[in-house]
Amino acid sequence: MQWFTQLDYWHWLILAVVLMILEVFSPGAFLLWLGLAAGTVGLLLLLIPDITWQIQMLLFALLSVTIIVLVRAFLQRRPIETDQPHLNRRGEQYLDRTFTLQEPIVNGEGKIHVDDTTWKITGEDCPAGTRIRISGVQGVVLQVSPVD
Repeated sequence: MQWFTQLDYWHWLILAVVLMILEVFSPGAFLLWLGLAAGTVGLLLLLIPDITWQIQMLLFALLSVTIIVLVRAFLQRRPIETDQPHLNRRGEQYLDRTFTLQEPIVNGEGKIHVDDTTWKITGEDCPAGTRIRISGVQGVVLQVSPVD
């Protein structure tokens, strides 16, 4: 356990590089911020070499949490724009499209075949052959209303 109490700046810089390399192989962007915190601690230790290992760990923990909170707040205010905003929300791709019911909606529930998938739908009771419009999505259930 003695090695743990003798952390040098290059230990932190190696940890930063390893975390950033692992980020390449993992989904999302989480290890990147931990790597940034480790690199910052390494640079601080290079400037102030007398920082104890306990303070180093505390700095790493505080910087990690602070950086992650700041990045999340920044991304919530300025979300990343994409040319496919409904990519992972498949049901929203069908909003405002109209279809003809193959099966009736009974007791507010039914099914509809859209493209290559059968979807559960909710809406007012309608007989088969009624034209409906997708008006909303709740989880994996499409909310429909009859077209006038």
